[in-house]
Amino acid sequence: MAKFELKLPKMGESVAEATITNWLKNVGDTIAMDEAVLEIATDKVDSEVPSEVSGVLVEQLFGKDDVVQVGQTIAIIETEGGSVEAPKTADVAAPIVAEVAKTVEVAKESVAPADFSGSDKFFSPLVKNIAKEEGVSIAELESIAGSGKEGRVTKEDILKFVASRKLESGSKAAQTVAPVAQPETRNSQPETKAVPVSVNGGDEIIEMDRMRKLISGYMVASVQTSAHVQSFIEVDVTNIVKWRNKVKDAFEKREGEKLTFTPIMMEAVAKALKDFPGMNISVDGDYIIKKKNINLGMAAALPNGNLIVPVIKNADQLNLVGMAKAVNDLGNRAKAGKLKPDDTQGGTYTVTNVGTFGSVFGTPIINQPQVGILALGAIRKVPAVIETPEGDFIGIRQKMFLSHSYDHRVVDGALGGSFVKRVADYLEAFDVNREY
Repeated sequence: MAKFELKLPKMGESVAEATITNWLKNVGDTIAMDEAVLEIATDKVDSEVPSEVSGVLVEQLFGKDDVVQVGQTIAIIETEGGSVEAPKTADVAAPIVAEVAKTVEVAKESVAPADFSGSDKFFSPLVKNIAKEEGVSIAELESIAGSGKEGRVTKEDILKFVASRKLESGSKAAQTVAPVAQPETRNSQPETKAVPVSVNGGDEIIEMDRMRKLISGYMVASVQTSAHVQSFIEVDVTNIVKWRNKVKDAFEKREGEKLTFTPIMMEAVAKALKDFPGMNISVDGDYIIKKKNINLGMAAALPNGNLIVPVIKNADQLNLVGMAKAVNDLGNRAKAGKLKPDDTQGGTYTVTNVGTFGSVFGTPIINQPQVGILALGAIRKVPAVIETPEGDFIGIRQKMFLSHSYDHRVVDGALGGSFVKRVADYLEAFDVNREY
């Protein structure tokens, strides 16, 4: 009986690890080729890992919620059918790995740099090693109030000191700071979060799921990183509404795809990004990275209420049919939980359709490290002044708001406002006689 090692597959250029969220097969279960064995989650998307062979699952090397590196073996499958015991090699390997890990820990504690030999205080080799790696000076080390026996500095003391020093804005490695007995500042994050207390007995406390925790972290980080500024503009999309109503049935019959307003909007955004490449950038510290490709992120709401942003690659190279197919494909796979990690990578600008839920406009949060995001408001019938050679009159028009959030660190009002105005110009100049 041959043994096959099921490894965590590569899932994208920037994805190095994944969390096991659920085992779909148990030890002893028969598995067909290409059948899903387990579910995994990255910081971007959830996915399934299929088997490359048919056989019987004889061992699960990781449990639920374990973090696995790309390329690591996660399960053993015995091919040619049959139920067998787990490979003995794994049982032998376990104590060996444990012994190696123990040896490494002993080695860490036995290696002590000579940098702190001049101090009158006693510091363990491990504490000295951590101090050397983190650039802690002898003066800083001596200033730490130890919590160990006879006031000795423990591993926990030095780690807390390093963490608190990193949180202090403007601090430098050679700077002497206050003892760890008082490291907690208003800017520091508590190590443990207090469980919220119900106001009354009828309240329910629900822990965020994994994706919601990630989204929460991304949103807070973005607001803390970018100086968000918004520009709003109202757009007359009457011609677009008329054209879509005229061609949508024929479009679906010929292409097998529904024609929504989203691909029309995305096409206009892609054109505007070509006109204003200063919006198609990202920020890396003090550097601006001008992106060669225009990859449009498309924020999509999931059935469970969470949010994901699949990316349309090289959106400026797609015609309307191609854009419609890309929008529908990514949207459908997002709702079905079938997106691959690569589908959410590489975005250079994001569009979100808040009008789907009836919102007229919004103030969306930038998808880092991008510098702009456009919210599409609901299309409404409104009375409007219509200018003609014969004079002005009031008529019913289809209008919507575009809400543009941009990063004022690198995008000033002239660029941010001009960009959203160009998107509006493209939409209002839409040709009602256009072929698709």
